[in-house]
Amino acid sequence: MRKNTHFHATDLHGVSRLAVAAAEGVVDLVEALHEKILHVSVPGVGAGGITGFAYRQVRASMAIVSNWCDVLLARAAAPGEKASSAERETALAILNGLMGDYLADSGNPLAIHMRLRHDGQPLELKKRALAATLPGANGKLLILIHGLCRCDLQWRRGGHDHGAALACDLGYTPVYLHYNSGLHVSTNGREFAGLMEALVKQWPVALEEVAILAHSMGGLVARSACYYGKAAGHAWPQHLGKMIFLGTPHHGAPLERGGNWLTVVLGRNAYTAPFARLGKIRSAGITDLRYGNLLDEDWEGHDRFEQVEDHRQPVPLPKGVKCYTIAGTAGRRAGDLRDRLLGDGVVPLDAALGRHPQRSRTLSFPKSRQWVAYGIHHLDLLGRLEVYEKIREWLAQEARQKPQAKLHGQVPIATGRRRQISHRVGSRDADSGSN
Repeated sequence: MRKNTHFHATDLHGVSRLAVAAAEGVVDLVEALHEKILHVSVPGVGAGGITGFAYRQVRASMAIVSNWCDVLLARAAAPGEKASSAERETALAILNGLMGDYLADSGNPLAIHMRLRHDGQPLELKKRALAATLPGANGKLLILIHGLCRCDLQWRRGGHDHGAALACDLGYTPVYLHYNSGLHVSTNGREFAGLMEALVKQWPVALEEVAILAHSMGGLVARSACYYGKAAGHAWPQHLGKMIFLGTPHHGAPLERGGNWLTVVLGRNAYTAPFARLGKIRSAGITDLRYGNLLDEDWEGHDRFEQVEDHRQPVPLPKGVKCYTIAGTAGRRAGDLRDRLLGDGVVPLDAALGRHPQRSRTLSFPKSRQWVAYGIHHLDLLGRLEVYEKIREWLAQEARQKPQAKLHGQVPIATGRRRQISHRVGSRDADSGSN
């Protein structure tokens, strides 16, 4: 057994790169602000001459420091991959969600590389390796996909993990996707499609069914993967029988639209324009959440920080796949103030249910495959009993329930039949009330 560590030698290398980049950003911000003040105070005068020379010298000094850090810390990094603690994984997931595209583009060792994992360990996509790592694997495969700033280890919430519970109750073999949520959704979708193709081809036993359970942004990645998998002629979409979305912003999230509006407003004033750069630090993954981008065409050739209308290519739910959606709302009943304004605190109710004013963008979830849970916030969808019971009910429909051997490293947890909670929260199918 490898000892989990909170800190790797490569982390210091990655942090040093970020520190230098942050310092360069501060210098750029100060110089831009200085330039604006001089230009407004004395038209036609900029921060040149001695002042400009000083800024150039500071940048040259930082470049020297950066180069030395790269040389020394790259040598100090221990070879091979060490086991990582849950705390380190959480910190990396947040960092990658916020600026994962920059980490990847700059070659920073803190960038997360997409992998399929089980019990926090990467899977080698070869039959013998999969059989050894998952000795209890059977023909019922469940893929779980996390959301923005999250990682595969964070499916466990309040002692409950939907994947482990479904393994115990319905005999699924759970496999978790671990990915850099700061990259474009379409980038992750295409890469995930490729991983799924390799996984299905190398699965150690004959596949009976494949199901996907996705939380938040993970649902967008899953839909993007279905699109690109079909376009590439992959075999795995033919095995996919069901997809369940938990709080997925199918049509975007207001928080990103509000953040983008603020960035645009700051950029319109001479004195605040330099600070608009801070808003542009946020990742491509975050800006994709403005409207729910799925494809390259949704962002290629566009300034992702520009204030524009929704120009996404409509992407329907994949044909031949039974798709289900669960929406949470902070409201206690349909139509109350929290229900109408907050949704689950991150994703509005309509976006989670796939509803849109334009018919071409509305996702055709049958009403029997929509469900609303009241008094629930975004992350509660990962651990609440009533949510799990609905997931289990949907996956159990028309499914042959076979007992499964306990997976290596998996600890059985309390499931929906056995867990006790202090209170029940009202929840209902979306078709029992207003549409």
